[in-house]
Amino acid sequence: MLKNVPVKSRHHAGLTVEGYSRAAVQTYWHIPELNLGFDLGAHPWDFMGTPTWLISHCHLDHIAALPLYVARRRLMKMTPPRVVLPNYAVTGVRRMLDSVAALDRGRLPCELIGLEPGDRFDLSRELVVEACRMSHRIASLGYLVYDRRKKLKPEFAHLSGNEIRDLRLNGTEVTREVLIPLIGYTGDTAPEGLDDNPILYRARILILEMTFLADDHERQVIHKTGHMHLNDIADRAACFENEWIIAGHFSTRYSRREAEAIVRRRLPDMLGGRLELWL
Repeated sequence: MLKNVPVKSRHHAGLTVEGYSRAAVQTYWHIPELNLGFDLGAHPWDFMGTPTWLISHCHLDHIAALPLYVARRRLMKMTPPRVVLPNYAVTGVRRMLDSVAALDRGRLPCELIGLEPGDRFDLSRELVVEACRMSHRIASLGYLVYDRRKKLKPEFAHLSGNEIRDLRLNGTEVTREVLIPLIGYTGDTAPEGLDDNPILYRARILILEMTFLADDHERQVIHKTGHMHLNDIADRAACFENEWIIAGHFSTRYSRREAEAIVRRRLPDMLGGRLELWL
């Protein structure tokens, strides 16, 4: 991988998460097996093949690399990407891309899809994304990616395979759709972003922000600016049912060693070994 920007990577339960996040610097994540990513505060070259990106909000450390990403795909003669973002931001982002295109004298083709909190969008036959309202200084979305499956309806569970086949042939719908929460992503948010969307606690993998750590930071001020403190996570330790929790977006005031020491003092078991700090 070309190390033009920092990238961490780990595999879990058939999925790979790659990316990095530092507050006010850059945030970018992607899951190659699902062909999607979250936020584009920077753009590692190896992320170019990911065709769909879910943007949480329009602070530059989360969206600055969008024109670069679109231009790179055009340069490499790849299909225009699909970019999902808060509905209010579609017009402004389109203007941004048009302005960059005029300066660059090259087209920046991409599909912009605006979502409101609570909206669902089919990423593919197998994947559905739901937009979740977050609590940030500007309007922001988190995202929950579901694995969509078909399961036999309970009332037909006692039937044989041939009987189920016959019902299907006669036009009876014998299955129901089941959505399994796969990936949760908070972007930037105060703790209300989690509390108002408890389904995030059940995603197999949760990527969340943990911007502030030290006890001398006032949580009231932190929440007002739309961020979380380590103690907010500790207070909700019993809520997390996730198999794997990635914390990122740490303030640059903490070195890696300082951040790890503070978190391990407050959460010595690291949420049962499921919490990982990406610094």
